[in-house]
Amino acid sequence: MMAALDGLPPLRDVIQRHGLDAKKALGQNFLLDLNLTQKIARTAGPIENHTVIEVGPGPGGLTRAILALGAKRVIAIERDARCLPALAEISEHYPGRLTVIEGDALKTDFEALAPGEPVRIIANLPYNVGTQLLVNWLLPKRWPPFWESLTLMFQREVGLRIVAEENDDHYGRLGVLCGWRTDARMAFDVPPQAFTPPPKVTSSVVHLEPNANPLPCDVAALERVTHAAFGQRRKMLRQSVKSLGGEALLAKAEIDPQRRAETLSVEEFVRLANAL
Repeated sequence: MMAALDGLPPLRDVIQRHGLDAKKALGQNFLLDLNLTQKIARTAGPIENHTVIEVGPGPGGLTRAILALGAKRVIAIERDARCLPALAEISEHYPGRLTVIEGDALKTDFEALAPGEPVRIIANLPYNVGTQLLVNWLLPKRWPPFWESLTLMFQREVGLRIVAEENDDHYGRLGVLCGWRTDARMAFDVPPQAFTPPPKVTSSVVHLEPNANPLPCDVAALERVTHAAFGQRRKMLRQSVKSLGGEALLAKAEIDPQRRAETLSVEEFVRLANAL
């Protein structure tokens, strides 16, 4: 279907021709279902006037969908040199609209990629670095951030942690950080058979938009209190935050020391961080 849409050869042929087998060490699972790649790109919202940053494009299935849907330009970061020739073919097909950077996303200065331009990040993130990249995008000193939205695919388990609220089994540090600074929602699930090779788990696409006015709070302090509180999530707070001041800290934040971390709202975690 996409071949008809953009005139490029089917992805399976591209993968075969370039000898691209997905590498487990790089957390790769190639997404070949082109109806799905279009659905992911559409979930991001209007992209015609945007620069889209993509991490881990692999053979370029999602890249093609983003370009076909009219993104002004795409900056793709790929650390697997084997994928570069396949991406170069897409770049030739869309002259001047695709920039491929060979490098490690964890060491990339994303803010410097498209200064002053409206940016959306759309990615089927490599499983082994996905959560860390999300945290990096959530915690810059300056807010609102350089991006207008994040449309990201994770293992479903991680997706549930991103959108979780208090008193939910999946609620933890990630849910607090995302709940503090963004409006996050689960968009849809993606079955294992949509990928090559199929992962053992279902994946989910999550869409996050920055909260323009998050509660004032020091990023480092919030990291410390969530780390301590959820580090021993089954224990009462007076025990789990003992190293940060225990009962005195909780009293200052007006939080009952007998409660457990997963019962605290984002607002209460912010109070705790500010008390610290």
